[in-house]
Order: sequence, then structure tokens, then C-alpha cells
Amino acid sequence: MEWFNRTRTIKSLLIVIAVLLGVASLVFSNYLVRDLEREEAMRMEVWTEAMRTFNNADENTDLTLVLTVIRGNSTIPVIVLDDKGGIESYSNVRIHGTDTLGYLMQKAAAMREAEHIIRMDLDEPGRYYDVCYDDSLMLKRLEAYPYIQFGVFALFLAVALFALLSMKRSEQNRVWVGLSKETAHQLGTPISSLMAWTEILRTTYPNDELIPEMTNDVHRLEIIAERFSKIGSLPETTPENLNEALRRVTTYIGRRSSEHVDIALRMPEKPITVRMSSPLFEWVIENLCKNAIDAMNGEGRITIHVAQTTERVYIDIEDTGKGIAKGHYQSVFSPGFTTKRRGWGLGLSLAKRIIESYHKGRIYVKHSEVGKGTTFRIELKK
Repeated sequence: MEWFNRTRTIKSLLIVIAVLLGVASLVFSNYLVRDLEREEAMRMEVWTEAMRTFNNADENTDLTLVLTVIRGNSTIPVIVLDDKGGIESYSNVRIHGTDTLGYLMQKAAAMREAEHIIRMDLDEPGRYYDVCYDDSLMLKRLEAYPYIQFGVFALFLAVALFALLSMKRSEQNRVWVGLSKETAHQLGTPISSLMAWTEILRTTYPNDELIPEMTNDVHRLEIIAERFSKIGSLPETTPENLNEALRRVTTYIGRRSSEHVDIALRMPEKPITVRMSSPLFEWVIENLCKNAIDAMNGEGRITIHVAQTTERVYIDIEDTGKGIAKGHYQSVFSPGFTTKRRGWGLGLSLAKRIIESYHKGRIYVKHSEVGKGTTFRIELKK
């Protein structure tokens, strides 16, 4: 649990840093945009004054500087309207469509709405021009740039986090696979020795009632070792009787759990055949039942429901334990997540891998209510 929380904290910290960097970039770019807007507004005021001078000039006026200012605007779109609202002139406006006048009037209205307008009074009383202008192409690109930058940065962070998590998951898988195979190898020698001793005991005490139970336990150890040896390799799945597999698990768990735990198996009478690896599938059901017993503190009811359609089989493992908070429905399958003081947090993670990777099925929390119980669902193809 501590490892899981630490990993989640690191991911959250990285996301917070990314958001702060993105916000800082947006704020800084916003300042640049505002400065450029003010500069363009001042340029348009100078341009408007040059146009006023040009329109009011006589034959003695030197227009060299005026014309230089007017011609110097090659980036800011400008539409000049007369006092009746008609188009007097325009520059740096890209016309879209065939209706030039209609497009210019629509564009001028948008400029007016944005309050990008300067009144230019003429010498004649009552006459004036309205100079409407828009942001330059460079300014518009600069306004969009921080958002594009933020999106690219967020995408890069997402890819980096995904790669990091994939590498970490791959490393964890290699460690767990190595540990599992080593465990299976180490169990081989004592199991072989126990098998020999049980044979000797059976020969020496042929009528002892406890020796068959010891033999069953040794056989159980063989199955456990086989499970560990299959982790990390793709086990061969064969058509199996699901009913028999579930009966074996419930019988085993029932004998080794408290008398205060009631295990009920509800399934169709007709055998259900699915492709499975029996040792691994039975381990999944066994793990879910043991988790349920722990959640019920050794007292309660476990009900296994089996239903089917034409294509799929649904197995619901329902308990009357302490339940799971809704926010942890996905987290319970993450490696290292556990609510037990001495738990490793690997059981449900391995169960998910066995069902989804090896059996091409699904396992998830179907329903849970804190203080009332949990229902896990397994879906398999028929």
C-alpha cells in the first residue's frame, strides 16, 4: 500500500509541475500578446493620423512622410468606412468568396464589435471616416501559440509517463516472474520428499485415516508449484468443465476455512465448457475467496453465481465483507495495492493478468458497498 501511494504521489507531483509550467507559459505569452496589441493600436493611431493628413492636404503639403507611414502598414488588416457606413478603402484584407463588398461589410462589423475602431475627422464639418482594424496575422499566431505549446507539452508528458509506467511495469513483471519460477523450483525438492514420505507412511500404516488427507495436501502443493511455474509463460488452455473446477475450489476452501464462513455455489446443472488452464483459473477463484474471507474477518457468506449466454460465461463472487470504496474499483488490481497490514498487493494483480492475458476474459468489481460486501465478476468466452 505504501509503495502504491508513493507511486501515485510521484505521478500527481509530475502532473502538478506540468500544469504549473503550462500556466506560467500561458501567462507569459499573454503578457507578450497584450504588449503587441498595444503596439499595434498605437501604430493604427499613427496610420489614422497620416490618413487624415493625406485627405486634408493641399498642393503645398509635403506628403513624403505621410505616404511612407501609410505604405508602411503591410500586416494589419484595415477597412475605412465613410460617415454613411460605406466602404471607402481597405488594405491587407484577404477576401473570401465572390461577394467582396458583403465580406468587407461583415468583416468591418466584426472589427467594430471588437472595438477596433478609430474615428478620423475631416476638415469638412460633419464628415469623418471610421478606421476599422484587426489583429495582424503574427498577433493571431502568437495568441494561439501558447495553447499549442501547452498541448504539445501535455502530449509529451503523457507519452513520457506512459513510457515510464510501461518500463516500471515491465521491470516489475520480470522480477515477479523470476520470483515465481524460483519459488516453483525451490518447492520441487521438498514436495518430492513429502511424496516419498507419504508413500512410506501409506505402506506402514495402510488403515490410517489421516494419510489420505496428507496426500491431498501434498497434491495441493504440486498444483501450487505448477501455478508458480506457469507465471510469465503462456500456458496452454484446453476445454475444461467449469462446474468441476469451481466445485474443486469451493470444496478445498470450505474445508480450510472457519465454520462461520458459508460458501454457496449456484450454477446450471448442465456442464459448462470453456477453454482454460485449470491450475491458474482455480487459483484466481481461490484468491478471490480468500480475500473475501479476510474482508469478512472469518465470518460471513460467499456466494458464487454462474450464468451464461450463447457466447459468454459470467462468474460472480459475492461476499458480505467490509466492501470497497468506489474510488478504488480500478486501484485494487494495481500491483502493490493492499489494505492488509502484511499483504503484498499482488493477488488481484496476478488474477487480472491470468484472466485477461491468458484466458482473454475480463475481471472487475461489479458492485461494492462499504460495510455490506463486494461482488467481483469474471467474464469468459464459451
